[in-house]
Amino acid sequence: MIGSSARLLRLLSLLSSRPSWTCAELAERIQVTDRTVRRDISRLRELGYSVDSEPGPWGGYRLRAGTRVPPLILDDEEALAVAVGLREAAQGDALGSDQAALSALLKLRQVLPGRIAERLGALDDAFVSLPAADGPRIRTGLLLELALACRAGERARLSYVDAEGRPTLRDVDPYRLVRTNRRWYFVARDVARDQWRTFRADRIDRIDRLQPTGRPAHLTDPPDAAWLVSRNTANGPYPLSATVRLPLPMEAALRVVPATVGTHRPDGPEATLVDIGGPDPDGLARYLLGLGTPLRVLAPDSVRQALLRRTRELLEAHE
Repeated sequence: MIGSSARLLRLLSLLSSRPSWTCAELAERIQVTDRTVRRDISRLRELGYSVDSEPGPWGGYRLRAGTRVPPLILDDEEALAVAVGLREAAQGDALGSDQAALSALLKLRQVLPGRIAERLGALDDAFVSLPAADGPRIRTGLLLELALACRAGERARLSYVDAEGRPTLRDVDPYRLVRTNRRWYFVARDVARDQWRTFRADRIDRIDRLQPTGRPAHLTDPPDAAWLVSRNTANGPYPLSATVRLPLPMEAALRVVPATVGTHRPDGPEATLVDIGGPDPDGLARYLLGLGTPLRVLAPDSVRQALLRRTRELLEAHE
């Protein structure tokens, strides 16, 4: 005879596996009396599970969606299927929020039995995905490792390849993972430079990755991670940056200039200031004209003059 807790889990698993069960069927599967089944059904209801019952000899029990999320029982194959599905969602945008999928996957992998975690790891190694048109694909195992590092609050040694292709080792205090529409970024404090930095996840060494140091991370006065990534990706690689004022509220301005192109901040309720990087004044002027919306260049003067010159040329060509 199995214990009462194990019996409840077994009963819940059976109720979840098909639409309805008669009392006799459940009693036979669990090898208990009908009375014990009825008592256990009452116990499940007390725990928050919504179990409907139908009277009569052909009636039975049916598990329906409740008003809150009680503990969920999955067998080995179901747990593996859920983990694989969450991994794919974390690498795409099918759910609209890959951060939520990654967080759920992180929680699930922490409680998976070793045999299931090992199978999932084998799938991680075996699966190959073609890169998306807008950036490289990142293995979920690396994303989980980075997410765990952000949670742990422990300083780590990061093996990283910089923009020039040089391998580097950096002691970092992990803070956040940020996904743009193109890439994953790891936000951490560079200990040696005492600066908050963004690291492209696809440039982290696949073998060494992160090595814990056993020392606590110092996360005093952390930045807005999303803003930091937006600023660095929008302006970082360019030698010139211009500040423009759009007569649009923030939400509308983001539709005109995406967060991956410019860094936005409100200028009152009906206007937005945007910092946009570019190769030179003329290149920035061409981009601004292509936006097709009213705007004012606040700085620098070289971009303002380039925009005026191109506007005059455009007007003269249509006289």
